[in-house]
Order: sequence, then C-alpha cells, then structure tokens
Amino acid sequence: MAPLRVLCIHGYRQNATSFREKTGALRKLLKKHVELVYVSAPLSVQQANTEGVADKQNDPAPESGGDEDPRGWWFSDIKARSFNAQQQCEESLGLDESVTAVREAVKDQGPFDGILGFSQGAAFVAMLCSIQEQKLEPTFDFRFAIIVAGFRSACTQHQKFYNSPIQVPSLHVFGLEDRVIPDKMSRELLPSFQDPQVLIHPGGHFVPAASAHRQTYQDFLKRFQ
Repeated sequence: MAPLRVLCIHGYRQNATSFREKTGALRKLLKKHVELVYVSAPLSVQQANTEGVADKQNDPAPESGGDEDPRGWWFSDIKARSFNAQQQCEESLGLDESVTAVREAVKDQGPFDGILGFSQGAAFVAMLCSIQEQKLEPTFDFRFAIIVAGFRSACTQHQKFYNSPIQVPSLHVFGLEDRVIPDKMSRELLPSFQDPQVLIHPGGHFVPAASAHRQTYQDFLKRFQ
C-alpha cells in the first residue's frame, strides 16, 4: 500500500526545515503509512524577541524561538509585521501570498492526500479547508486535515472561513499544558468542522508522537488508505 502523502504547514517563526526536524518523532511513528512533505511560508518574520526565547525553554518543540529564517503565514499586526494568536484585528497581512505558496506546493510537489498544520499553520489549514470547500482553489483536493494546536483566527477578515461547518474529515490534536495556544482556543475551532476527531495529550506546545498516540493517528488515517 502506497503511503499517504501529507503536506505539512509549520508554525509561526518556523520554516520547512525546522518543522521537519521538530516532527522527526511523528515521521518515525507513522513512517510506513505516511510521507510528510514540508513547505515554508512566504513571509519573513523579524528575529524572535526574548519572549520567544523564554518560550523555547519551556517546550520540546516551541512555535517561537530562534529558528534560522523564521517564517509566518499571516501577520495580525500589519504595521509591526508580527503575529499574536490572541490579537483582535480587522485585517491581516500576507494571507493571499500564503494561499499562493500552498497552491504552488500542490502543483510542484503534489498530489497530496491530506494536510497537517501546527499552531498558526493549523489555523491556516482550517482556512485552506474552507477555501477548498468553497471551490475557490481548484488545485486543492485534500481528503483529510490534521490540526495540531489549532485555533480560530481573531481577525475579522477571516471570519468568512467559519460560516458553515467544514466537511473535510479532521483530527484535532492539542495539549492540556499548552501555554502558547491554550486548549480552550483549540476547542473553539472544533464546531467549525463536521464531526471532528480529537486527540488530547497532557503536554505543551508541540506535535505529540508517543507510542500511546499511534493508534489514534492510525485509526484516523486508515479511512483514507
């Protein structure tokens, strides 16, 4: 059986290379079943501040913290060209370029069976599923989504993505000790999906891949093999 091909969407201040490193345990866990392919966001982020460094000490795979060439999928603060998941904003910057980057990745490296996102990348994956459902991007044909530490964007401009429940089958993964995206924020995204599957782990802000999680991932992926 050919492995499922999954496009991987990294977190804010990460890139394809750093996210690949941080998901090594997941690749090992699912290696017979899944091929993970990574893409970098088009927006360059100014180097992490001390807050990001502090975050790095608390988590095995933080979203923010000194990655070389940090990248993002959109900015919630247009002037500062920065992002905060809890920042209310009318408009964002860069989302269209990011959709284009995913379209190019699908054309150049696809086809893909599914899509996986982490943190800002997970919130972006929910938007991409909505775009696919509204038939706004003919190249998008993801059969499933894995959303790790996802959330609903607080940007007014993005509320159109949550108008009707997304039919794409989804697995939502979040940690009870996540301080970057508290589990409450991940739970608020669930009603945006029809019949969301859930994997809750006791840890923080990272992609969990312990042997205890293998069965949940495999049961979810089995439907698409």
